[in-house]
Amino acid sequence: MPNTRLPMRKITEVLRLHCNNHLSKREIARAIGVSRSTVTEYLRRALAVGLSWPLPPELTEQNLERLLFPPLPPSQAHRSEPDWSVIHQEMRRKGVTLQLLWQEYREQHPDGYQYSAFCEHYRAYAKTLPVILRQRHVPGERLFVDYSGQTAPIINPRTGEIRQAQIFLAVLGASNYTYVEATWTQGLADWIASHVRCFEFLGGVPELLVPDNLKSGVLHPSFYEPEIHPSYQDLARHYDTAILPARVRKPRDKAKVEAGVLLAQRWILARLRHREFFSLGELNAAIRPLVVALNAHPFQKLPGSRQSVFLAVDQPALKPLPVIRHEFAEWKVVTAGIDYHVEIAGHYYSVPYRFARQKLDARYTTTTVEIFHRGERVASHPRSFTKGQHSTQDIHLAPPHQKVAGWNAQRFLDWAHRIGPHTQAAIDHLLRSRRHPQQAYRAALGILRLEKAYGADRLEAACDRAIQLQSISWRSLNSILKNHMDRQPRKPTQSNLPADHANLRGADYYH
Repeated sequence: MPNTRLPMRKITEVLRLHCNNHLSKREIARAIGVSRSTVTEYLRRALAVGLSWPLPPELTEQNLERLLFPPLPPSQAHRSEPDWSVIHQEMRRKGVTLQLLWQEYREQHPDGYQYSAFCEHYRAYAKTLPVILRQRHVPGERLFVDYSGQTAPIINPRTGEIRQAQIFLAVLGASNYTYVEATWTQGLADWIASHVRCFEFLGGVPELLVPDNLKSGVLHPSFYEPEIHPSYQDLARHYDTAILPARVRKPRDKAKVEAGVLLAQRWILARLRHREFFSLGELNAAIRPLVVALNAHPFQKLPGSRQSVFLAVDQPALKPLPVIRHEFAEWKVVTAGIDYHVEIAGHYYSVPYRFARQKLDARYTTTTVEIFHRGERVASHPRSFTKGQHSTQDIHLAPPHQKVAGWNAQRFLDWAHRIGPHTQAAIDHLLRSRRHPQQAYRAALGILRLEKAYGADRLEAACDRAIQLQSISWRSLNSILKNHMDRQPRKPTQSNLPADHANLRGADYYH
């Protein structure tokens, strides 16, 4: 049977073209713009009631409709109606289809709807639901995450300064179960930490994370290959989930979280608008019970609540949390120097000498620093927050007789010797002051390169001054030269060189 009835003028046109013009059903369908099956159905109905062309002049449109579409017998007009809200709820369960639900319905009501009518009635019901409730999501599959455009003010109790807190939201696809919390920023560290707390709130992990294209999560949005931030990718690996960013300018991809944003603003932030908060913890303590109430609030057009559907549908489908909690890690592209050390937050960490002057990837947490070359870890160190110091592993050092990237201790000493004895003494002292001479290569190179900016004579005089002050470092020498202290008269001393300068150790010492 056609899904919709044609206007009577089209029905009469079908009869005219068939009986009077003898056109085929395909030609009639093309002529009046309907399907061939529709033409077939109307010709069948006309034949069943004995209609032909021309129609009797006394036959009105109303009478023609009654002939072709007589009312259903009582046994067919009053079928057992399914509870469509329950059907819609069941459709959220993994593996459940309309075919299965229809079969179960017919087992209880043998005189009920045929499958096609059952589907048509369900779709009509689904169209009456809001979009947020209408979409079908596989249980435990997608968690939509974003920030609210609206912020919450927090007052500094000492200064009275007001700072705006950001509102993080996450919504599960199947149940609309919602998580909300306040953070100081939308930065990477807060973004990752909010995900960790959200997973713990849910008690599990979804198959997919669907963020908007926030810079903390997605470095470069792309329809085909969005570039995910390495730290966000780290989180996904740790929790065995995947990241599928919403497409740019495709609001339906993130309809769940957009609706969640509106709910959070109306249900949570609006209720807190007259309260004053003096810390982030105080604000989150006020948000938590409102989130619980939001999730427990009954749906308007469906049975149950976000919480009941979450417990029945989403929670059983979530992956279990890993034993170890995720630790936030930052990534940085670093270049190993001639001393085969990389710099992270002012501290220097060694890598195998063969990677000198190469670009590497560094991953660092509050406890650990890892260095990678093309995805392979080549070094690992405990994290140190002492600036200007070195963490060096003996295994990374070059064999004593081997130059690394063309540099070794003797080359620095030869270069310094060409400038003058004070420069040579300063470089020798610098190399000997470190546990490993390689740790002084950067500083030695920096000192010797000062010759280019200030000339050999001034560098030699500056080294003399630094030795007198017992402050031999690149920073000290650069300051002496920048402030012209090398040109200032000074009191003569018995010796300007370090006490052991007379026996410069030479290349053999560094072997």
